[in-house]
Amino acid sequence: MVETDEIDTYRAMQRPVRWRLRPEERRVVLLIGDLVINYFALFLALYFWASSDHWLSFSIQFVKERTDYWFYLLPLFWVLLIIELYDERAASRRSEIVRGVAIAAVISLGLYFMLYFSSSPRSLPRRGVAGFIIAASLLTILWRLIYIRIFTAPMFMRRVLIIGAGRGGTTLVHVVKEIWPQPFFLVGLIDDCKDKIGAQIDGYTVLGDSQKVLSIIEKEHITDLICAISGEMSPELFQMLLSAEERGIEVTTMPVIYEELLRRVPIFLLQSDWILRSFLDQTHTGGFYEMTKRLMDIAGGLFGVICTIILFPFIALATLIDTGLPIFYLQNRLTRNGKIYRIIKFRTMCKDAEKDGKARPASENDSRVTRVGRVLRKSHLDELPQFINVMVGDMSLVGPRAERPEIIEELQNKVPFYRARLLVKPGLTGWAQINYGYASGAEANAVKLEYDLYYIKHRNILLDFTIILRTLGTVVGFRGQ
Repeated sequence: MVETDEIDTYRAMQRPVRWRLRPEERRVVLLIGDLVINYFALFLALYFWASSDHWLSFSIQFVKERTDYWFYLLPLFWVLLIIELYDERAASRRSEIVRGVAIAAVISLGLYFMLYFSSSPRSLPRRGVAGFIIAASLLTILWRLIYIRIFTAPMFMRRVLIIGAGRGGTTLVHVVKEIWPQPFFLVGLIDDCKDKIGAQIDGYTVLGDSQKVLSIIEKEHITDLICAISGEMSPELFQMLLSAEERGIEVTTMPVIYEELLRRVPIFLLQSDWILRSFLDQTHTGGFYEMTKRLMDIAGGLFGVICTIILFPFIALATLIDTGLPIFYLQNRLTRNGKIYRIIKFRTMCKDAEKDGKARPASENDSRVTRVGRVLRKSHLDELPQFINVMVGDMSLVGPRAERPEIIEELQNKVPFYRARLLVKPGLTGWAQINYGYASGAEANAVKLEYDLYYIKHRNILLDFTIILRTLGTVVGFRGQ
């Protein structure tokens, strides 16, 4: 949590300025900056490449005779590799930027080496590609640090007023309090309950009732209103919100902002009929997405099966020496629409890990994990045989974590909307896995479900690709559990 004096200083820097950037506008700024920087990196790479050429110096002739068309696509490929850095929160953190650029550099080098050693001699420009990767890495970090310095300054922040100081409004205040840099400047809250007026919620004041909203908007230069009222809204408040919208103030609901900030769905703040009223309509995807996703699954599954075959002798030998047979671990899991299938993994736990017959989900630092199993889990190599499940269509590369029928039956009685995760196929990796990791207990599984439902609502090829890249970063960083 950020220190109180740091937050007070941050608030004191606020000044009414007309130009304030929304998340999508910030992403456009980032994209334009990345493209400019990366094509400049391409120019530097060409110059570096030409400087080593004894026959042609850097010139139009060199560009025509020595470079292929694919070389000029490298900046676009680099943008895809750093796609997770277009998240507003990641783009505002120096550590995330350095980590994301490092992962992109490692992945691009790995892919290039694969192509280089599988192609004919001297067919690929080593110096040109190496020069681009180095230049793009350094210049991207430099540009992103400049972005943090300029575009996350208070003068570019939205000024927000929360309507409702009940459960929804209080939850949102807690969320904003825990995020740093803050996503927007929260001026305060509004509530029609007289007992709450003047009260403090995590340092933010309930400024008045709904009759004072328009005057507070004018006085505090409010740019956004967030409606955090889950119950029935009074006609006066409804009319006030319409009047604010007419004045150019953007009115948004609390669940939308919650998803925007945390990339999760606030399951405990939603009505019981939310699934039918809202969620199901937003989960429908087009045929193009489904076809593309299946092609990705087949291509990725084929690559994974080949990797499994190559690594199987080494993993099998290590497992035999450590704890003996069996090598594989088969277990019933549920796929889309609640159908049962058999998942395949390399065994990482001791034999008879559930000898009493009671289903227990894996936990962090689980004592049942073997020595070899711990290495397999850290590197995610234990997941390799699941590519067979992906190939046959029981699973996808990306989706909610595959779970056992007994555990789903138990959690659906404790966690709201838990069974909604079965609307899509489970995945080898997923939004919840890369953002939260293992979960034990109803409370932790509720958080993971919030991530899963966010993925189901917003899934698209770009999000799937982002999840795969972040998973590769986890594998490269050896950060599995």
